[in-house]
Amino acid sequence: MKLTESQSDRAIGAIVGTAVADALGAHYEFDRPRLGADEKAQMLGGGLGPFAPGEWTDDTTMAWCILDAAAGGLDLRTEEGLTAVGRNFREWSESGPKDIGNQTARVLNTAGESPTAERLRYVSEKLHEMTRHTGGNGSLMRTAPVPLRYLGNRPAVAEAAVAVSALTHWDEHAQSGCALWSLAIEHAVMHGELDVRSGLALLSPAEADFWTEKLDEAETEPPATFNPNGWVVTALQAAWSAIAQTPVPEADPGSHYVEALNTAIRIGNDTDTVAAIAGGLLGARWGASAVPAEWRALSHGYPGIPGDFLITLTHDAVRAGLQGR
Repeated sequence: MKLTESQSDRAIGAIVGTAVADALGAHYEFDRPRLGADEKAQMLGGGLGPFAPGEWTDDTTMAWCILDAAAGGLDLRTEEGLTAVGRNFREWSESGPKDIGNQTARVLNTAGESPTAERLRYVSEKLHEMTRHTGGNGSLMRTAPVPLRYLGNRPAVAEAAVAVSALTHWDEHAQSGCALWSLAIEHAVMHGELDVRSGLALLSPAEADFWTEKLDEAETEPPATFNPNGWVVTALQAAWSAIAQTPVPEADPGSHYVEALNTAIRIGNDTDTVAAIAGGLLGARWGASAVPAEWRALSHGYPGIPGDFLITLTHDAVRAGLQGR
């Protein structure tokens, strides 16, 4: 199988769209400041980092950790692939990051140096057993690279998304939410459609029922309803609400990428993460060509790379998946 030019643009868009949206939302994180109803988001940097304009946060950094392993030809469903992802996570956490989620930091610190996938899963599961609160948005924010390794193989997308989430987020809704969003990205890349419900059939019946109700809410309740959004469920709802309830401009459909991100950031709270989640799916639908060039030019971040290098990694990850079929 070979991707068409449009499909290739959309695959790149999933990653570029995540990185740019993440950096765009950083300035407004936790409502400092809040984006007004009549304002358009600007690429200003700042936030918790503080981050430079165009610099991505931990959302895209952790996505890079996954993309790097996939681009190296590793299968994210295997112990080898998952260990590579986990060691990328750990190496980054040791670099003195400007921002790192509390749950992610706790798992990585407990797992120790050079952790295996087995060790990370053990720590992740034990943390869940102890707290019953491991459903943060930290695995959903990084899931955009996962489906690119398995385009055209939807069961593999779901399996890999769950496995990568479980390295740090054992909660069932976190894992199924990653599967659902990854399947939506795969569908958008392959078919040029926005359809989060396309992945419901690959979830367990209980999780499919749960997410059907939550998607109904996201499509009918005002986007501002989904604040706070540190929980994986409200984060996904916020991202999907922003996408689904922002009209697609007839004259310039691709501008939906920017307009929906403005809606997502206006919701407030964890703005970089909600924007990153939304940006991955929006980019997968409208393509990298829909991402403003001036924002792409500023894009950069850990591990000291420009945003354009993400394109190379994306090509490699997609190629590895298609060659392995």
